[in-house]
Amino acid sequence: MTTADRFRAAVDSRDLDALGDLLTDDIRLHSPVSFKPFDGKAAVMGLFGVLLRTFEDFRYVGRLDGAAETGADGTEAPSAVLIFRATVNGRQIHGIDLLHFDDTGQIKEFTVMVRPQSAVHALGEAVLAGLVADGLAPDPATQ
Repeated sequence: MTTADRFRAAVDSRDLDALGDLLTDDIRLHSPVSFKPFDGKAAVMGLFGVLLRTFEDFRYVGRLDGAAETGADGTEAPSAVLIFRATVNGRQIHGIDLLHFDDTGQIKEFTVMVRPQSAVHALGEAVLAGLVADGLAPDPATQ
């Protein structure tokens, strides 16, 4: 079973521990709702916890395998694209998870892209609320 298969199985079963086992300690996640990436396993795992609660009817509907240049170091790395559909606050989302793997097969870089823009906005609001609730982000209302 590949890392992408194990990642998909962990998401399908909502198994955060299994997800964490697939990530490098210095993973970088690029989110469609934040200009600044989430750096490090602790930050990414906090985000995954929020996402697993936020997405409704999340399902992977396709997969592509290959290689792509990473943003972290500009080298080409084995990669997989997992295509998904979900709902957030009544908005239908269509997106991809782009996973880049290191030499041991762990995920070293992760990029999420979603459409349409109204869904990106709904996702951003829901994720921020979850991060604030979990104490992982400051409450913008108190800033």
